[in-house]
Amino acid sequence: MTPPGLRIAFAAAHVVADPRTEQAPGRPATVDWDATLAFRHHLWSLGLGVADAMDTAQRGAGLDWAATRELITRSGAEARAVGGRLACGVGTDQLTAPARTLTEITRAYEEQLAVVEGADAQPVLMASRALAALARGPEDYLAVYGPLLRQSRTPVVLHWLGPMFDPELTGYWGSTDLDRATDTVLALIREHASAVDGIKLSLLDADREIALRRALPEGVKLYTGDDFHYPELIRGDELGHSHALLGVFDPIAATAAAALEALAAGDADRYDALLAPTVPLARHLFAAPTRHYKTGVVFLAHLAGHQDHFTMVGGAEGERSAAHLAELHRLALAAGILPDPELAAHRARAVLGSAA
Repeated sequence: MTPPGLRIAFAAAHVVADPRTEQAPGRPATVDWDATLAFRHHLWSLGLGVADAMDTAQRGAGLDWAATRELITRSGAEARAVGGRLACGVGTDQLTAPARTLTEITRAYEEQLAVVEGADAQPVLMASRALAALARGPEDYLAVYGPLLRQSRTPVVLHWLGPMFDPELTGYWGSTDLDRATDTVLALIREHASAVDGIKLSLLDADREIALRRALPEGVKLYTGDDFHYPELIRGDELGHSHALLGVFDPIAATAAAALEALAAGDADRYDALLAPTVPLARHLFAAPTRHYKTGVVFLAHLAGHQDHFTMVGGAEGERSAAHLAELHRLALAAGILPDPELAAHRARAVLGSAA
């Protein structure tokens, strides 16, 4: 049970590509494991949990299943070594052709669930493009998720990612009507409440998140994935609060950790003061097309000194314009998240030239 003043906070972590190999769309991902794992140790050192092998790590957007499986295994070993909190994504992205049956999808989930459980990580049942493409209604989602929840060894985090993050997930939970979709996921959670630790919601709709949070069974957590409204959602109100599983916590990790420490100590004013300057940065980072936010995350990691290059698996460094990244640099400086502003400016000029 989490004490009332505390929030569970996971930073969804990016991967560091190996710049010595070709990184291009459709190519097998090659990862700089030393730098990738060092960044996870950075997050753990701040007291944050690591959400690994999630969309921030470019699942389905450059990071293939072979590299993902190795990432989960390696991160699990590192987490055990330092006692770090680790959750890992369980998906269906090893399917290389459209699934023909729900059984195929369930088996793909089961294969990945075994890998995550073998790493002693908490499973996050990620939204599945294969299921979204095949499902004909809410009953198909329940038919896949129900057996997975019954067999998981530890309570899982469900994952509802909106189409702004991934257009292929439009209509998830069986309807484009969000009220009907919410009814479906709530029915699933209520039937399997003991097997569900919480649900990560990434719809960028604070009012809908609060409504879902208040409707959850007792003991089931809401992990906000709202990278626009996270300060107020985590702070909460007299009826409850959200925990966090956020991509934006990757670049703002040190500030987020300090803010959460202040909130746990009862200093809500300091919490607000620390996080407020990060919101303009987050809103630009996750601006439409939101799915390209990973490019900005890796760019900021380069500016902050966590990696010595701006190369991404799948060649995704080209998915944001120079003007977008230059503004990201400016907002990062204003938010105070760059440990060495001179280094950041030098690297920004090297990447962007006159646009910086």
